[in-house]
Amino acid sequence: MSLAYIALGANLLSPAGPPEATLAAAAERLAALGRITARSSLYSTAPVGFEAQPRFANAVVALETHLSPNDLLDRLLAIEHAFGRERAASPLNGPRTLDLDILFYGDTVLNESGLEIPHPRLAGRAFVLVPLNEIAPDLRHPRSGKTVAEMLESLPDGAAPNAVAKIESGLWTDTTVR
Repeated sequence: MSLAYIALGANLLSPAGPPEATLAAAAERLAALGRITARSSLYSTAPVGFEAQPRFANAVVALETHLSPNDLLDRLLAIEHAFGRERAASPLNGPRTLDLDILFYGDTVLNESGLEIPHPRLAGRAFVLVPLNEIAPDLRHPRSGKTVAEMLESLPDGAAPNAVAKIESGLWTDTTVR
């Protein structure tokens, strides 16, 4: 089995409800792809790039899976679609019902059309690094050698506290961690 780290994000209503409900329901679907071994808290995060949109709900899960990276991506895209996401119709960095990204897949380094592992922009994204740091601060990037904690520390001063805030939600519980 391989250990993958998956980022979850949403800022629009989906068939499951508001973003917090969407992430909780998506985590249940992820659990069917293997075994969730860790789950971050839920965070409210400022949009990046396309700023004229609602704040996001974000989290990260660690998933042990037998799926290959490409099969995992296919399953993640199917889950997004089930929650109303149409990637082709969405503007870059625009609002979405659900976004699932593979951040890491073991020590795999992969650069294919449509799939790059580790995620190419994770080192500059507080909305990914803050929840990832909560569950895997010592995880090392296979290209740079930096830990998640080091990548988070290297963000510009004040970036994480201003853009990312932990939120409490009765919908986001640890029920999928087994």
